[in-house]
Amino acid sequence: MNEVNAAICEYCFSGCGSAKHEAAALFKIKEIDMEFINYEVKEKYAIITINREKALNALNSQVLDELNATLDAVDVNEIRCLILTGAGEKSFVAGADIGEMSTLTKAEGEAFGKKGNDVFLKLESFPIPVIAAVNGFALGGGCEISMSCDIRICSENALFGQPEVGLGITPGFGGTQRLARLVGAGMAKQMIYTARNIDANEAYRIGLVNAVYPQAELMAAAEKMAAGIAKQAPIAVRNCKKAINEGLQVSIDKAVEIEEKLFGDCFESEDQKAGMGNFLKKKDDPTKVKVVEFVNK
Repeated sequence: MNEVNAAICEYCFSGCGSAKHEAAALFKIKEIDMEFINYEVKEKYAIITINREKALNALNSQVLDELNATLDAVDVNEIRCLILTGAGEKSFVAGADIGEMSTLTKAEGEAFGKKGNDVFLKLESFPIPVIAAVNGFALGGGCEISMSCDIRICSENALFGQPEVGLGITPGFGGTQRLARLVGAGMAKQMIYTARNIDANEAYRIGLVNAVYPQAELMAAAEKMAAGIAKQAPIAVRNCKKAINEGLQVSIDKAVEIEEKLFGDCFESEDQKAGMGNFLKKKDDPTKVKVVEFVNK
């Protein structure tokens, strides 16, 4: 393990918020290999893989801590998009770890729910876009973590559901809230109350995923999308995400005010000047047009 990885493993798992924890997040990390999380940089985007394949990538406390630490370590000034996926071809994330949950007390259950919600909220509000490449089972916590991402695409063998009532519990990582916002209250209630799982085509039909691909083509499609996002002006993309996410939480009157401010902020960026300057050159002389290399300033 190199010095950077050692710092992350030593200081981030506890989420202590110490100076060393904060310093670890400042490294321009190219790869992270924890026990259950892999992180790999490719050009201007990166891939986070939940790698607990023997347990179908189920979420226990350690996986959540490692994912939290990985998000802290992403250099959002260099990386412009993330892909989240699961190891193997059978499961994205099969759910939260039932073995860990089965003996929890009321207080421990609430604490476990908060741990998951804190990580998923961090993922949802992450400054850069996150694409969920759902490569199999996305049940319970797996469906919930996918819904915390900006965009979901899946393989043909994907299976989505919130089966918690069949285990005597409710969804605990935001499922009752995000599913209703994404597919409507009626469909969400039907899926949650009946614990019914849906396949990839049904997920696409109700708008839970944006596209369905053969298993062998899923990651290539996710990477193509990530690369396409990474080519755009990163400040503008980040402001769009912020405007959409924050706007959905308030009235339309307040939402357009949020958009106005973020729109105005773009005019302080070098990327806005480069992008509009290039457009005007195209209007005057198409031979002068070139691909704009946005610099994130």
